[in-house]
Amino acid sequence: MGLIEELAGLIGAEAVLTAPADLEGATEDWRGRYRGTALCLVRPANTEEVAAVVRCCRDHGVPILPQGGNTSLCGGAVPPSDGPAPVILSLTRMRTIRAIDPVNNTIEVEAGAILATVQEAAAEAGRLYPVSLGAEGSCQIGGTIATNAGGTSVLRYGNTRDNVLGLEVVLADGTVWNGLYGLRKNNTGYDLKHLFIGSEGTLGVVTAAVLKLHPLPKRHATAWVSLSSPIAALQLLTMVQESCGSRLSAFELMNQLQLDLVIRHVPGRRSPVETSGGWHVLIELADSGDADDLDAAMQAMLERAYGDELLVDATIAASEAQRNAMWDVRHSVSEANKKGGVGLTTDCAVPLSAVPAFIEAATAAVRAVVPDLPVIIVAHMGDGNVHFIPFFSFDAWRAAGDTDALAATIRKAVNDEAARLKGTFSAEHGVGGVLVPEMARYKPAAELTLMRAVKQALDPQGLFNPGRLLPPAS
Repeated sequence: MGLIEELAGLIGAEAVLTAPADLEGATEDWRGRYRGTALCLVRPANTEEVAAVVRCCRDHGVPILPQGGNTSLCGGAVPPSDGPAPVILSLTRMRTIRAIDPVNNTIEVEAGAILATVQEAAAEAGRLYPVSLGAEGSCQIGGTIATNAGGTSVLRYGNTRDNVLGLEVVLADGTVWNGLYGLRKNNTGYDLKHLFIGSEGTLGVVTAAVLKLHPLPKRHATAWVSLSSPIAALQLLTMVQESCGSRLSAFELMNQLQLDLVIRHVPGRRSPVETSGGWHVLIELADSGDADDLDAAMQAMLERAYGDELLVDATIAASEAQRNAMWDVRHSVSEANKKGGVGLTTDCAVPLSAVPAFIEAATAAVRAVVPDLPVIIVAHMGDGNVHFIPFFSFDAWRAAGDTDALAATIRKAVNDEAARLKGTFSAEHGVGGVLVPEMARYKPAAELTLMRAVKQALDPQGLFNPGRLLPPAS
């Protein structure tokens, strides 16, 4: 019996898709940049069926590509263009919210649950699941765990890793590890869940998780601020942290080019301020206390910043609609950039104090490759994560010649500056297939040796998402 027939017998023929039309959306990334081929796409309904699929693929020696919402920016969620075609394992049918414990502040969910759905379920229980990003309406919890997704709330709540208490994982031999603990303290040896968080599907298939919940903020104060430079933004951030403390939940930076692209290409978006200094910051305070107190804190802080000549213009959201409009601008950047041209997105993080120096040095480095090249900056500034995006119009990109070589040269120029400032080339997007050369270039040899040892121990046949994350030993 062939692999396809055997899979159909295990999980039902309707859950094994082979038609080109059914595979099209799963074999190409959402930006249309990376694509490959697959033997089939399987949609198991539960953990036991996932385990059966893994055992079957192992017996046939066929690679497995676990796939979530396919919102990756690094080509890690689609098949490679070379090598054996994998079976794409989609968790789309596994979307159950299994349990919510408001007293323990936990929620147990299946890995195919959409991030926004989990946020809504938590909110209905009076709690917050804080991981928030532009793709939250389509990305899946399993994918956010596999990539250790960050987003706009890391400043206050941490990355996905900081919000996962337990996991259920199907291992390479089909064994199901049930580590669905809802504990803050469990000091009994290796904390195995951390092996799978950020592993990008190379060690096992996450099928469920226990996530950490937080008190649901009942009040927000949100402001859009225009200023003249990243240095002014850094000084403003220090001021906000000193005056507002833990109530600061977001501090998002973008340059004027990014705002212009959003306004130009996404209907309904407009600048929240009338006067621009060339740089913009979205600030949000959140608390469970009095709304007037929170607004007063924001107003006082901005008045102080005006007095110190840090601001060019600012506005505080006077309603939930105005707050949502500000966040809509921030969450529209990926859509706008896709429509506006070709952005060579980088995902660097540097020490917070080095953010202005990184932006300046990286800009000079890429313009040494392509003079006067436009650069988009959109940054989670509060945690030092800068999406530095050299940007080409579609016509300029078509005229660029060997675009693969050009992209590699530009990416190296940016990442070299991050490394020089003791930063990283991947803060929240992961490695996927695109950044494997960077792993070989920037990761210490000892770290790569340890990572390969883990891979060999957990996936000795190398069948989980091959060609991703880890560079070849040679």
